[in-house]
Amino acid sequence: MSGRQIVSFIVKSVLLGVVVAALILLLVPDLRQGTGFTDAFFREPSPADNRATYFPALSRSAPAVVNIYSVSIENDTGLFRNQPRERASLGSGVIMTENGYILTCHHVVSNADSIFVAVQDGRILEAQIIGNDPLTDLAVLKVSADNLHVIPQVEEPDIRVGDVVMAIGNPFDLGQTITQGIVSRAGRNGLSNYIDFIQTDAVLNQGNSGGALVDSNGMLVGITNANFQVRDSRQRVRNVDGINFAVPYELAKRVMDEIITSGKVTRGQLGFLGSEYRGQPGIEVTAVASGSPVDRAGLKAGDRLLAIDGVRLESASKTLDMIAETEPGTELELEVSRGGDILTLNVVVAELSVSDNFTPRIN
Repeated sequence: MSGRQIVSFIVKSVLLGVVVAALILLLVPDLRQGTGFTDAFFREPSPADNRATYFPALSRSAPAVVNIYSVSIENDTGLFRNQPRERASLGSGVIMTENGYILTCHHVVSNADSIFVAVQDGRILEAQIIGNDPLTDLAVLKVSADNLHVIPQVEEPDIRVGDVVMAIGNPFDLGQTITQGIVSRAGRNGLSNYIDFIQTDAVLNQGNSGGALVDSNGMLVGITNANFQVRDSRQRVRNVDGINFAVPYELAKRVMDEIITSGKVTRGQLGFLGSEYRGQPGIEVTAVASGSPVDRAGLKAGDRLLAIDGVRLESASKTLDMIAETEPGTELELEVSRGGDILTLNVVVAELSVSDNFTPRIN
């Protein structure tokens, strides 16, 4: 074979290969997307192939949700007995870090003498309480184990009303159960916000507390907390269907980080209540706690608080967040409008305690 014939043969082979490759790409779309020949290419079509499902999202998140069993010893007192007895509580938790930090609800592990965590791979681990925050009903646990499945997290989930969410937990000790719903109300995330949680109609039952609320991608958006309850005409407590709550992820993460760092959550407080002026800057002071930092500084109900340390105030919630996130002992300068006069008051931030009683005094 001459050299010209060899070149001609190679050129024809290359052209034939290009034509065959183009036909394969045309007939197999997965190859155009770079996914190659998957298992699905070689098997018969499954009814699940075209089914709407959250299976991929739950595969990423559900293994990180654990069952929590807390045991406490109580004295069973009575007329003829005074014997200690064991009381067990049931709840859920979420593995947040590779080194074994778990978020759960404070009421799940409060007063517990021992805590056990059942991981989804079958292991039973003993957990230690690192700290808790009763105001948000959160607690941080720590287990010593390897190969823990951490729940997927993003810094800002940006949860919105109408988003599909799923609650993962261990209701009634049935094993891991998942319920699905939508976000009915999105909570704020500042440290001053103790009760403004995410509201969802995803069903929560006893044992769900401390579990994960995830979005349709499996990302953690909240720690499930409680369902809404009311008292009927006979003063019996009953659940209200469709109204359930979860602590927003950003708030839960901030609480967890502070507990891990310092063992507790520290919040600043000045001791006043206020509301926003519609269309006007500033916060109207509606009540001042007797003996509080602002009471000692001379703030009065009816004053308009215009600025704190030069920061102009427009939102009551953001103002409370700013105060809550200020380290106790910090001195702040308040700009106050009173009867047309502008006053400057100096106040020292105090630490908010769970046992603090707010007694408003209207001047």
